[in-house]
Amino acid sequence: MWFQTYCNVRIKDKEFEPYISSSDIQSTIQKIADQINTDYSGKSVIFVGVLNGAFMFAGDLLKNIDFNCEISFIKVASYEGTSSSGKVHELIGLVNDIKDKHVIILEDIVDTGLTLNKIFSMINHDEPASLEVASLLYKPEAFQGKHSPKYVGFEIPKKFIVGYGLDYLEEGRNTKDIYELKDK
Repeated sequence: MWFQTYCNVRIKDKEFEPYISSSDIQSTIQKIADQINTDYSGKSVIFVGVLNGAFMFAGDLLKNIDFNCEISFIKVASYEGTSSSGKVHELIGLVNDIKDKHVIILEDIVDTGLTLNKIFSMINHDEPASLEVASLLYKPEAFQGKHSPKYVGFEIPKKFIVGYGLDYLEEGRNTKDIYELKDK
């Protein structure tokens, strides 16, 4: 599952080494989509991608969803450098009508879960039929939230990672693979 056949990358002052290959990412996304297709067939679904990190995951996941659905995006911020600040700020909110629809939040990574707590309170206020989370990456050791993801691509340890939508100081999102911070 974990490949190290591609090269290290440097982003600003940090070096990152290969962690998850693009082929593993794509096959895992297909498995998540298959489960969502089974669970939500025939239902009114809106996917809510969390910007900026989930844009690649959202795009690739929706290519594999085989029922009619909506997609929207919200933007919240909680990271400063390589760690979560512990504070979540709403930057762009949800504008779609979600009352009585099944909402699936799309996250690139669930770390502490504090961001999800904020998003759940924002979305539950509008009375969706159901509310679940699909996350490409999940750090169960770091999780302190109330709402763990139902659909998880990879469970990973407490590492700082970049690529495939994840960033370090806003750079590194544009790789097709995922990299971990190299130990010194």
